[in-house]
Amino acid sequence: MSHPSRPNGLVLAAGLVAAVVCLPIAALAAIAAQGSGDLWPHLMEHVLPEALLQTGILLIGVGTLTVIVAVPCAWLVSTCDFPGRRVFDWALLLPLAVPGYIVAYSYLDILHPLGPVQGAIRWILGISSPRGLRLPDLRSAGGCVFVLSCVLYPYVYLSARASFMVQSAAVLEVARTLGAGPWRTMVRIALPLARPAIVAGMTLALLEVLGDIGASEFLGMRTLTVSIYATWVNRSNLPGAAQIALVMLGVVLALIAAERAARKGARYVGTGSARGRPALRLTGLRAAGAILACTLPLTLGFLVPVLHLAVAVTHRIGAVGIPPTLWAEARNSALLAGGGTLLALVLGAVVAVALRLARGPVVPALARLASTGYAIPGTVLAIGLLTPLAGFDNLVNGLMLQMTGSGTGLILSGSGAALVIAYAIRFLSIPIGGLEAGYAKMSLHLDMAARSLGSTRARVVERIHVPLLRPAAATAALIVFVDGMKELPATLLLRPLGVETLATHIYGEAARGTYEDGALAALAIILVGLGPVILLARLSRRAQEGEASLQQPSGSV
Repeated sequence: MSHPSRPNGLVLAAGLVAAVVCLPIAALAAIAAQGSGDLWPHLMEHVLPEALLQTGILLIGVGTLTVIVAVPCAWLVSTCDFPGRRVFDWALLLPLAVPGYIVAYSYLDILHPLGPVQGAIRWILGISSPRGLRLPDLRSAGGCVFVLSCVLYPYVYLSARASFMVQSAAVLEVARTLGAGPWRTMVRIALPLARPAIVAGMTLALLEVLGDIGASEFLGMRTLTVSIYATWVNRSNLPGAAQIALVMLGVVLALIAAERAARKGARYVGTGSARGRPALRLTGLRAAGAILACTLPLTLGFLVPVLHLAVAVTHRIGAVGIPPTLWAEARNSALLAGGGTLLALVLGAVVAVALRLARGPVVPALARLASTGYAIPGTVLAIGLLTPLAGFDNLVNGLMLQMTGSGTGLILSGSGAALVIAYAIRFLSIPIGGLEAGYAKMSLHLDMAARSLGSTRARVVERIHVPLLRPAAATAALIVFVDGMKELPATLLLRPLGVETLATHIYGEAARGTYEDGALAALAIILVGLGPVILLARLSRRAQEGEASLQQPSGSV
């Protein structure tokens, strides 16, 4: 079957989108090359070693704990039958709606020496003074690992569950007939088959750890991201921050390379349908253990912080009412996230259409480049965008001064446009992937039939592609919008002067030690994030149940 011919205009457009995504990285290198004067020796001796050490501790700790928590839950939900299984199937994804910094603020309040948990323990033990009983301080590496693992384990859970659900029933049944029990089948067969998916999910979680600034800073960790923010904002040294950002980018690339290496040699082949594999029914203590294993991460990652915030919000509204600034901050958050969503959708559609209509290896390579923004932490992206945006502003301002005698000021770097662009670059991979998946379900025969009836390519896109891609575009838009509402590092660094969002409001209250005043804003972000998470759970379940063929990594066993 022939494919539509290659339209060079689309290839050029996809190339421009990829160039926009890569521009911050090039600018970052240029800023770093300027040198940071006498600061770099100080950074090398006192800042970078500690930042690398603490970042490494977080990566190892969160990577290990998320796998320990998520993989058993994914296995239980995918292969076993026990009371509540259908609820846990989607509910275990709910922590995705809760940003890590909000969980950190909540747990610090809950586990404070004067908080409800330690107070209850002292009351039970008959201890009157807070000095008589002190739990380990949450402001530590262990506390940060715990908090981030509570909200990031769904990345591993989602990938592992998808892998377990499509594994061949025949392979697992052969293991059973050879005498392997459920535990041995899981350890010797299912886990090796799921290893690439688990590694991919863990890599996503670790990229989130690298980009986190709210929870890490609040819990006393001096990670690379926190060091970038401190060097830029506190020391006012942009080249120094750019140099640390380049080191952090190296860590990101090392993570991605490690993920690729871990999947090396795993070839995927179809060997039959995954349907029809009966679930292992659990009863008695085994069922109770499964319920407990699934309840624990859901409780720690979602129920506890949300209930705490709900109680705090009730008290705050009863005492002082709704803060008058909340509506303006919610509006700012919605406008900025909405602008970023719209721009990401437009850029993503350009790349997806080019993938559909152009042939050859160039466009797929450009699409992969355009999708790399998600791996760039918000702090790194913000520093990389600063110089190009300022350069554009200076160019326009200079031209207007020459032509009209009056300047335009800071059009992009001094307005919300900088954040809109940052959001679009950061989350561009979501619409590209979503629309690409939508196109995959659309037969090329539709295009060929329309072209044979005289339609132009633009007409085919307008009359056929756009209507059929609406569900995929709506899903991608919803996810990008919520991610934009939650994004903290880029918002902190690029927001216009005097503009607050819900995320920066929570960060500001936490920095002042009055994080309970940000409870309402935190709860609003979580409620906004719930819809896409539930939608994601339903879509992923539907997609896995609709798998017509089986994919399994044959090279890893």
